[in-house]
Amino acid sequence: MSYTIVGLGNPGKEYENTRHNTGWIVLEHFRKTKKFPEWKHNKKLNAETSEGKLQKEKALLVLPGTFMNKSGKAIAHLKDKSLKIKACLIVVHDDLDLPIGTFKIAFNRGTGGHKGVDSIRRSIKTKAFIRLKVGIAPATPSGKVRKPKGEQKVSDFILGAFNPAELQKLKRILPKMTDTLEMIVAEGKEKAMNRFN
Repeated sequence: MSYTIVGLGNPGKEYENTRHNTGWIVLEHFRKTKKFPEWKHNKKLNAETSEGKLQKEKALLVLPGTFMNKSGKAIAHLKDKSLKIKACLIVVHDDLDLPIGTFKIAFNRGTGGHKGVDSIRRSIKTKAFIRLKVGIAPATPSGKVRKPKGEQKVSDFILGAFNPAELQKLKRILPKMTDTLEMIVAEGKEKAMNRFN
């Protein structure tokens, strides 16, 4: 079975280390760790892509070249190529409902207001795809999420760069997320959810 793993983010140097580009950061670590080829620009998808194998399964990595709220455009072209895209699609993205340093696998769930995920849902006309939700929210010492309040504050926060402490927390879980993605592709989402959620 061939999987497509999409990392969500915004193109351009100014967005590279922002919280909203967490999907890109995770997928780049995954690509390097699993020794997938360097990114190549795919004109049809308007995306950077890299194709390789995880154990015996094929995987296509995709970084859409559009801004976050148009992420579904790349997937729209992919779904013509494979009728199984919905069942074998994994979307990696930031999540403001989870504390930094945590992640969760979800399937067939609501978008939680994430514009990139919503764009993909509209593009493939279903929410029945796999998501690796990566926490970016600040938290209290007990682990309770402290989300910014108000549309402008939320926007400023997600488009802001990770501070050094946050970046350390994210880097600590990158190897575990790489293992999670490999397990989803090689052994299925149910096994991965049982182990990592």
